[in-house]
Amino acid sequence: MNVLVTGGCGFIGSNLVKYLRRARPDWTVVNLDALTYAGNLENLAELEKDPRHVFAKGDIADRPAVEALLKKHQVEAVMHLAAESHVDRSILGPEVFITTNVLGTQRLLESCKAAGVRRFLMVSTDEVYGSLGPTGAFTETSPIQPSSPYSASKASADLVALAYHHTFNMDVVVTRCSNNYGPYQFPEKLIPLMVVNALHDKPLPVYGDGGNVRDWLHVDDHCQALVLALEKGAAGEVYNIGGGAERRNLEIVRGILKALGKPESLIQYVKDRPGHDRRYAIDPTRIKRELGWSAAHTFEQGLEATIRWYVDHPRWWERVMSGAYREYYATQYGHAR
Repeated sequence: MNVLVTGGCGFIGSNLVKYLRRARPDWTVVNLDALTYAGNLENLAELEKDPRHVFAKGDIADRPAVEALLKKHQVEAVMHLAAESHVDRSILGPEVFITTNVLGTQRLLESCKAAGVRRFLMVSTDEVYGSLGPTGAFTETSPIQPSSPYSASKASADLVALAYHHTFNMDVVVTRCSNNYGPYQFPEKLIPLMVVNALHDKPLPVYGDGGNVRDWLHVDDHCQALVLALEKGAAGEVYNIGGGAERRNLEIVRGILKALGKPESLIQYVKDRPGHDRRYAIDPTRIKRELGWSAAHTFEQGLEATIRWYVDHPRWWERVMSGAYREYYATQYGHAR
């Protein structure tokens, strides 16, 4: 099979591309990425000479270029991960999130329709569901109630993709995952940010009281689920992917400090962000029952391995922390958070 992965140089995307090359060695992976601040071709250096990995720099919203790419490589399926994905950035500048995540997705769908792509996998997030109370978990039938410009843009993209299924009979599958973690995650997200700051003995900023709860999913487990959804998912359906690892943010921060032998005095409580959802939890019953997926990593194992990866790869995160990252956090927080 020839498959197009959009955003294949980002965190989840680069892990997915490498997973596909391991798990489906007979597939050709066409990797389309605009190489914005969070896209890093270095993540895929090991595939530089792999004839079944084809990299193309480009924008998902560029219909002529995307259609030409799809036809040139006879792409049969698309795994759509390209997106602006950081909630904080969406609060500071919502427009690029609407442009990329909504309009970009619609134009990509048009390109796929024109090129006759057989299946379109829309990779989304649990944040489209909004916030939960102290109990319960999101199912595929939970109402869509996004709280941030980011989650609203992803919810919109999901609905556009599903509309293309119902209106144009396109074979579309939507997945919604919980918080991913693992290697190659840009250091603006919780776990890598806290590891990097702790290694530098810098303050670890924690929003509010640190009691916000997220359900954590190792990126390799997510990649396995995406492939199963691509191969076995029912057209027009949604599949929730969760790691079954609910943790309070403060609990994770303390665990990172303990693993690195750093004092809890580095924790710095900061003003909570606007519209901060209190709790997410995913019920993955459907994907387990229908597609046979289950998470292979416990959170404790996955977190330990992730911390070790960042400790062992300082050159990677030192390079990606330069430029836009440093300027952004210096502006918002007065230091490179």
